[in-house]
Amino acid sequence: MILLIETIALCLLFFVLCILGTGTDDKNLKNYSSYPDEVTEQIKKIKEYEGKYKSPNKTLIWFLNLFIFSALFLILGIFIREKNFLHNFISLLILGQTLNVFDLIVIDLLWWRNSKRIRFSKIPDKSLYQNPKKHIFAFLRAVVMYIVIALLDGYILTLS
Repeated sequence: MILLIETIALCLLFFVLCILGTGTDDKNLKNYSSYPDEVTEQIKKIKEYEGKYKSPNKTLIWFLNLFIFSALFLILGIFIREKNFLHNFISLLILGQTLNVFDLIVIDLLWWRNSKRIRFSKIPDKSLYQNPKKHIFAFLRAVVMYIVIALLDGYILTLS
């Protein structure tokens, strides 16, 4: 029951953070790399956006997310831990992969692609935002990340 509550709370928190991180061109430019190539090519052509966006190193971002989510899941894991590694691993894996699926389906494919909040004022054409390729690749990278987190944190929780 605690795992279910933590999962729902984490998904809701993640969604709220996504909403708060969008809505203006400046906020949206911070997430430049998650936009479809069709949009990023348009952004590069607009003088007003020049110098306001970066293409981050995906490997660095993956490791930063690994660190952040490892710390967060370790804290959440304290409330669901048992002395059995398999229990801890599976619980954390469920937590991570559920968040990952929620992020892909609800946030990326349903909300993000259809929300006006993520569109740039100079690029209003909804059809440019529909390509899910980057979202799917992010999902696949996160699958691996959440497995590593479940292994690492599951082991730490078993020791304590």
